[in-house]
Amino acid sequence: VNLTWSDFSCATKASEDHSGLTRQLLDFQHDTVDETDGGYDPFSQLKERFTDFKQRNYVENFTNYQKLAEQQTPEFMVVACADSRVCPTSILGLQPGDAFTVRNVANLVPPYEHGASETTAALEFAVNSLQVPNVLVVGHSRCGGIQALMSMKSKKDDRSSRTFIRDWVSLGKSARLSTEAAAGNLSFESQCRHCEKESINSSLLNLLTYPWIEERVKEGNLNLHGGYYNFIDCTFEKWTLVYRPGLEGGSKYAIKNRSTWS
Repeated sequence: VNLTWSDFSCATKASEDHSGLTRQLLDFQHDTVDETDGGYDPFSQLKERFTDFKQRNYVENFTNYQKLAEQQTPEFMVVACADSRVCPTSILGLQPGDAFTVRNVANLVPPYEHGASETTAALEFAVNSLQVPNVLVVGHSRCGGIQALMSMKSKKDDRSSRTFIRDWVSLGKSARLSTEAAAGNLSFESQCRHCEKESINSSLLNLLTYPWIEERVKEGNLNLHGGYYNFIDCTFEKWTLVYRPGLEGGSKYAIKNRSTWS
């Protein structure tokens, strides 16, 4: 990579800018009155909810929060979609300390060879440092990311049509191809619904491409689960991936403990 003097100048200017902003925060007096520009304040409801949370949750469970301040031992690592309608904390009643969570468009888990991303970094920390016993990938109905994936052309798109979203959801290409093979004769909506679950299983298999995840699964110290939230009728389907690396003459993968909550 060839860097010019202007690149270094921009980097230095950016560093000075955010350092100046941080100084303003550090100089802020917490007992001052909230500063607003007047008119509608999008944070007013958030402030009320935070105050209610502190009074009803934090204060009543003060001892637990003091323990959490020292360390976290979550039961789950959750990979969920960034969709505003799909909040795993609300849907599954997760409390602080229950789940180490990362959310991205279409709840995709890239394969190991994809390299660093916010999702892979979160997985590495959750599995290797926190040693969570469960990873749960949660997909959902009417996913815009999956619709974008299913709308992609089979042939390579022109560079002019590339966007961050297209580049990201293209990680689910195998799920799209499997969907087209299994449900290509169905309507686009039905294909998307099929792909929403297909991509979850694709992500579960991608998890096994990480050596440290595969090792813990083989040792029986880590379980991989899929979840599908249908917000149209408010149902939740969950299943567990079975991995049998030593099996000969058949698939190494199967599904167990499948159930639907309604």
